Amino acid sequence: MQIVRLYYKRWEVELDLRHLKTTLGMDVLRCKTPSMVRKEIYVYLLAYNLLRSLMWSAGTTYNTPPLRLSLQGTRHHLINFLPQLEAAGSQKRLRLYRTMLKIIVHKVVSDRRSHALRAYRPGRSEPRVRKRRPKAYPLMTKPRHELRKQLQTA
Repeated sequence: MQIVRLYYKRWEVELDLRHLKTTLGMDVLRCKTPSMVRKEIYVYLLAYNLLRSLMWSAGTTYNTPPLRLSLQGTRHHLINFLPQLEAAGSQKRLRLYRTMLKIIVHKVVSDRRSHALRAYRPGRSEPRVRKRRPKAYPLMTKPRHELRKQLQTA
């Protein structure tokens, strides 16, 4: 029985990592050097923790389980509220923040974790394939202004 609990915890970690990568667009890292890749990952983790803390605040404030709130929905609402929050004074900012939390709570999602465990069946195998298709265009090896000149002369 302990092995089942450990497997379940590992499964949750895998789901969280997959969710983090796909929701925040972290499936393809854009930096080239190891130190910049580390910084890029830290920024993604910082953004993820900010969103999760908003979800926690919204859930505990409005009596909703935080893990049932939508990470993508929270991200969307935060992006929409940011300009207003930045421009507002302290009293109005607090009202806007509470309004944002109330809106975040309205985006409740199904319990994906239990569904994912139900989907696991012994003996089931899935093909290991890459979904992302390579683009047919060549890599950009010259500055953009030079490539524009090439287009105009061609």
